[in-house]
Amino acid sequence: MYTNVDVVVIGAGQAGLATAHELRRRGVERFVVLDAGAGPGGAWRERWDSLTLGRAHGIADLPGLPMRRPDPSVPASRLVAEYYGAYERRFALPVLRPVRVRSVESIDDALVVTAAGGARWRARVVVNATGTWTRPFVPHLPGLGEFRGKVLHTVDYTRAADFAGARTVVVGGGLSAVQFLLELAEVTGTVWSTRTPPRFTARPFDLAWGRDVEARVRADTAAGRAPRPVVENTGIPSLPEYLEGVADGTLVSRGPLARATAHGVVFGEPRDVGKRELVVPGSWAPQPGPVDADVIFFNTGFRPALGHLAPLRLRGPGGGIRMRDEVTPEREPRVLLAGYGSTASTVGATRAGRKAGRAAAKLLTRQL
Repeated sequence: MYTNVDVVVIGAGQAGLATAHELRRRGVERFVVLDAGAGPGGAWRERWDSLTLGRAHGIADLPGLPMRRPDPSVPASRLVAEYYGAYERRFALPVLRPVRVRSVESIDDALVVTAAGGARWRARVVVNATGTWTRPFVPHLPGLGEFRGKVLHTVDYTRAADFAGARTVVVGGGLSAVQFLLELAEVTGTVWSTRTPPRFTARPFDLAWGRDVEARVRADTAAGRAPRPVVENTGIPSLPEYLEGVADGTLVSRGPLARATAHGVVFGEPRDVGKRELVVPGSWAPQPGPVDADVIFFNTGFRPALGHLAPLRLRGPGGGIRMRDEVTPEREPRVLLAGYGSTASTVGATRAGRKAGRAAAKLLTRQL
């Protein structure tokens, strides 16, 4: 038994809601938004308590309903959940939850979306807006299975107090790792590990910077390469509190990990990177050798959550999905990707949602 619709949107985060709004604006009535969350907010509802909307983190307005100036004392998880919920109600968006999509298949010239519970939708167009939060990436580390302490990822973090007294190795060179190190330093001993020198940048995170980042990612997806880790394209802003963290020794990387042991980790020899890469020289002090630890805390990013699209075979030999434009895959133009590649940011996701909604409406017209 199928539910027949024109469009299925998978995911009710920034990109999914922007897509739904555009579909509504263009007069598309037979569509549904399937969201795996327990309530509004997308991935933001899962973020840690101390994350607020400010200089280092922000959210772009959804079309048609700007977000009020955020209160910096209120967790982002709460603010964004309230905003997205109000948006869904304001535009009467047909969001169904919790619905976890298991697969999308092409059957008899239609796209069939199957949920984990067995429900099925037959659609003419699918817009995938599942983001990355549900697919945390943990790099291979020899010996990790022997480690007797806790192995955690960004998605597991709630509050610094949970780490009190637990010697923690923080792995990763992005903004989350930096912020966690500063928080954890208040309650326990920490050691930072990055493969290469921390990518601090003196460049302001302005519109020109954003355009440059998107251009680099767009070049990857146009060539069918998998998008690179976020930090490789963005860097870490040189905020005063971060520079203070370098000065007091908190934000100083000891280098790459070679392996884990039962009671900690062993730092390895770093590759020769040259001083030209060190925007903040004091942030890089490699020290090969063992370190005892109770927690190995990976802040090593995420990968696009696209496993349910596997039956469509969208990936090419380069490991990524070759894109015609920011939302349209070469191999299956009826399945639009909102929030993939160059649009995997809050500003990009809103733009991608609009583009995906517009493209979906055009596809429906052509299929008549």
